[in-house]
Amino acid sequence: MALLTEYALTPDIFDTRFYPHEEVGTARLEYLKDVFLEEALLRNLRAGEWLSVFRNHDRPWHRRGMELLKKMLKQNRLRLAENALPAAPASDVDWCLEALASHQIDTLTGVISTAQVMDKVGTDPILGRIDRLGSSLCWASRTPSVRLARCHGDYEAQLRLIMNSANSVMFIDPHLDPTRRRYADVLPLLLLAQGRRPVPLIEIHRVVYVGSGRNRQLIDSGEWERRFRDAWGNDLASAGLKVEIFVWDDHHDRYLITDLIGIEMGNGYDTTSNPNDITTWSRIGRKDRDDIQREFDPAANRHVLRHRFTVP
Repeated sequence: MALLTEYALTPDIFDTRFYPHEEVGTARLEYLKDVFLEEALLRNLRAGEWLSVFRNHDRPWHRRGMELLKKMLKQNRLRLAENALPAAPASDVDWCLEALASHQIDTLTGVISTAQVMDKVGTDPILGRIDRLGSSLCWASRTPSVRLARCHGDYEAQLRLIMNSANSVMFIDPHLDPTRRRYADVLPLLLLAQGRRPVPLIEIHRVVYVGSGRNRQLIDSGEWERRFRDAWGNDLASAGLKVEIFVWDDHHDRYLITDLIGIEMGNGYDTTSNPNDITTWSRIGRKDRDDIQREFDPAANRHVLRHRFTVP
């Protein structure tokens, strides 16, 4: 299970008529809110037609549901998906079928709907009922941390959705060096963002020195520029991407900080060929994520910025 998840919802979840009382709808939508504003994306099916459904003011949309959608839009948590079925959906059941078809094209974590829709669609492991989410596999399998092999395949599985969706991405690893073999898999992770418009803001944060203790050696600014540009410049230029490199006096922990999610990385971004070498990545709460982002803002003066440049 990825730390950043993606769900599709059928429109009836936001319709007050599908709840016995408005307060029940409020409770269900509050439950969704806690997840969707911290750890999940919502698939905006048929290139945004799904969201357009809520312009139909003949349906009694729940106020809390509309507030949630507005917040998710503001926070970049709706992800566009192309048409999956030939015909445009004309009912909530049709939207469920569209979501299931979209899942076959690009895997979803789950499709959440109501009992009324699911009774007509039938059973599917990817489906979850809004009133029984606790027992739905697609919902209950969410996790705040993952154990993964220190290899490109496991890293990409966790980061693909993030690199395809986030507007800002900070790779924070004090020892990230593109000339070292153990960091060779970082560039392919960056290239997951190619083809996006607008292009996301991507940053790398590392320290000015290499080694540790008595073997610590300061590397001058020109050398850091040469290393990153020689290793990444041509590939990033071909992909239409730009990466800003921040070289600091010192820092220790390793993170991925984005506008969608923050991840603490036990061992950073380096990989190994040893299949038994396992690391742990954990999702960071919004408050701490924002604090880490501020920590690596040059204006905060919490570290001394030694150099700053862009590649290519």
